[in-house]
Formats: sequence, C-alpha cells, structure tokens
Amino acid sequence: MLGYATGMRVSEIVKLKVENIDSQRMCVHVEQAKGKKDRIVRLSPLLLVMLREYWKTSGLSKKGFLFPGQSKDEAYSTRSLQLVLAAAKEKAGVMKPGSVHALRHSFATHLLDKGTDVTMIMKLLGHNSIKTTMRYLHVTNRDLLHVMSPLDDLSF
Repeated sequence: MLGYATGMRVSEIVKLKVENIDSQRMCVHVEQAKGKKDRIVRLSPLLLVMLREYWKTSGLSKKGFLFPGQSKDEAYSTRSLQLVLAAAKEKAGVMKPGSVHALRHSFATHLLDKGTDVTMIMKLLGHNSIKTTMRYLHVTNRDLLHVMSPLDDLSF
C-alpha cells in the first residue's frame, strides 16, 4: 500500500523511518533516495490510518525503521519485501506478473490518468529527467477512447 500510495522505490520503503511520516503536513520525507537526494511525497489519509494501525500493533518506537529487519536497528531487506508481495499475490489468487516496482509504475500511470501534470509526476518519483518519467507512464485505453475522429469535424 505504501508503494502504490506514494510511488516510492522498494529501497526507499524499507529504509523509511517512523519519524519520516509527517501527519501534521500529510507528507512522507524520503531521505537519501537514489542519487542521495531527499524529497517529499504526499501522505494519503487512508494510508495514514493503515500506518497508525500498523504502528499500534507493531510495538515500534517513534525512532527507528518503520519496517525493521532482523534487529530493530537494521532495515528490512528489499528481497524480503518482494517475497512478501509475491506471497500476498499468490494468496489473493493474482496470476498477473507484478512486483513492488510495478506499484511505482501504477502510481505514475494512475496519476497521469487523473490528469496530473507529467512534471509533477517527475518530481514525485524523484527523477531528474522527463525521459525517465516517460518510461514509467503506460498508455491506457482510456486516453485512446477520448480522441475524436477527424470524421466528426466534417459537416454534411
């Protein structure tokens, strides 16, 4: 849910700390992401509810990793997160291929479908180049159905 709601990379998800969740400003601080850059992404109100429930039951402190690894002082591994998603897909009967990274692609594509400007999506994903962002955006049939035929412009 965190990956789809924020467009974060799998490496960013596992490194996230509890203190990076800012419920006052409704944002997530992504620290030292790819290229050693920091960025801010929006915190969905629905995600905040889920994160609060998780935090209450997890026994985590306000400091440290949101998803700790073998010890509370180390991050959960990216491979373990990928395996968790694979197990959840299998349990749900999802047969289509997909990964944690596919959630990032879906985040970008669905924002584009809603009319979000490509440069804004670029910033949310933490890209330097619009070319990189364009690789994330999959063309959807919804857009194709809104293209008017030239025939409709002719008068008879």
